[in-house]
Amino acid sequence: MIAKGGYEAINLREKCRLISSLWQPRVIAELNDYQFKVVRVEGDFVWHDHPDTDEAFLVLDGALRIDLPGGSVQISEGELFVVPKGLRHKPYAEAEASVLVIEPRGVPNTGSAGGDRTAEQDIWI
Repeated sequence: MIAKGGYEAINLREKCRLISSLWQPRVIAELNDYQFKVVRVEGDFVWHDHPDTDEAFLVLDGALRIDLPGGSVQISEGELFVVPKGLRHKPYAEAEASVLVIEPRGVPNTGSAGGDRTAEQDIWI
């Protein structure tokens, strides 16, 4: 990120503290066509898939479970999991967690499922 008068590192925890709503990812950086988004999560999300892209989850604080058709994957703080494109999945956090999501620009958080949990895209913090 370029700060006034130079460059500046992005503090992920500080960015997470700026988010007031759950399940509303906010963009913090871009790399080519990929966006890095932080999101606060708790409880169940919706079953969905992304037919054209993989989706990466890096847990910054807390824990996240990704339910999959054949079971689930538990992701702890400091761990990364990549959901392959086209695989139906449902994130779940028993307690509030902070997550960094990495995916191409323009990918809806609910994938092909849509619905009232679909977040507005390209909101930067």
